[in-house]
Amino acid sequence: MHFEIRGLEKLSFRERQAVVLKEKGLSSDQIAKRLHLSSSSVATLLARAKGKGYEIVCIIPESEIGLGGNDFDEEDPEGE
Repeated sequence: MHFEIRGLEKLSFRERQAVVLKEKGLSSDQIAKRLHLSSSSVATLLARAKGKGYEIVCIIPESEIGLGGNDFDEEDPEGE
């Protein structure tokens, strides 16, 4: 499984950094420390990014949910 962030092209470089770190699970304080910004600056970046409309998409391979290959039960074609 992996995540894809759609709409990143709409965001500034700093907004992208903040969004990626947020989606990795970092808190606003952790993001601020990592980017050498204040917490209020991080909040502003995230608010601007949200306003520009990016979205997170979760990609789950069929095999991970039992829909790929021979991982699922198929009905017997002969009705047995």
